[in-house]
Amino acid sequence: MVDGVVFVVDDDASVRRAVSRLLRSQGRQVQTHGSAKDFLNQPLPSGPACVVLDLQMPEVSGLDLQQLLARNHETLPIVFISGHGSIPTSVRAMKGGAIDFLTKPFDDNQLLAAIDTALARSRQACACRDALDRDRAVFEALTPREKQVCLRVVQGMLNKQIGGELGTTEKTVKVQRGRVMQKLGTQSVADMVRLVERLRAAGQLPAHRGSSGN
Repeated sequence: MVDGVVFVVDDDASVRRAVSRLLRSQGRQVQTHGSAKDFLNQPLPSGPACVVLDLQMPEVSGLDLQQLLARNHETLPIVFISGHGSIPTSVRAMKGGAIDFLTKPFDDNQLLAAIDTALARSRQACACRDALDRDRAVFEALTPREKQVCLRVVQGMLNKQIGGELGTTEKTVKVQRGRVMQKLGTQSVADMVRLVERLRAAGQLPAHRGSSGN
C-alpha cells in the first residue's frame, strides 16, 4: 500500500470511476468527489495526501480550489487533469504549485508517476509541519523568563550580559540556560539557534527579541 490518500475531484462520473479503478488496482487509497464543494465539506486528513483535480467544474473551478488549498492545506499537492487545457491555464496552474497538468485522455503511467511525486512531496510537507509543531510546543513550554534567556542566548550574548540586561545574576542565568536546553531537547547552542530560526522563518516568533519573551 502506497502511503497517502488520493482524492479524485471531477464532475465527470466516468472519469472518477476510471481513475479510481486504476489507482485501486495499484494499491492506493482513493476517495472520489463530484465537485470542489463536496470535497471541501469533508474533514481532510492530517497525513500525506494529494488531489487529482479537474480543471473545469461548475461553481468552484479547479484553479479556485487550488488557491484555497494553497492558503490552508499546503500538504495537499495537486495533479491537474483537463480536457480543455490551454497553455496560459496550465502555466497558471504550475505557477500555483501543481505537480503536473495532464490533458485528457492521459497516459495511465504518466498519471501514476505524477501521483507518486505528489505523495512524496506531501509526506515531506507533513514531516516539516510535524517538526515545526514539535518546535513550537517545546518553546511554548518555556516560562516567560526562560524564553527571554533563550532568545538572548541565540543572539550570542554571554550569561553575564544576559543577567545584566534582565536584572539577575550570572549564576541564575546559567541555571535558566540549562533548563532551557533541557526543555528544548537541544545539545548545544547551535541546536538552540536552529530551533529558534525555524520558528522565526515560519512566522512563529518576531524577527527580533523585542517583546517576544514577555
